Amino acid sequence: MPTSLIKRSVVISGHATSVTLEAEFWEALREIAVVDGLSIAALIRQVDKDIPVPRSHNLSSALRVFILKRIQQRS
Repeated sequence: MPTSLIKRSVVISGHATSVTLEAEFWEALREIAVVDGLSIAALIRQVDKDIPVPRSHNLSSALRVFILKRIQQRS
């Protein structure tokens, strides 16, 4: 079954950027944000802040890895 990509804009450090994720990842991100008591935008900013410098991957990839690690922690 094909998965649709959804692009959303977010402001990080005063700069607008876009993030493209599959619908399932957006839902997982929303669930994590609720548990953490954050908005989705705040959670994305937090993940962006934690990407090592020099940036080894883009924000969308970092979010997917973050979500995977959170799911693994629950198991």
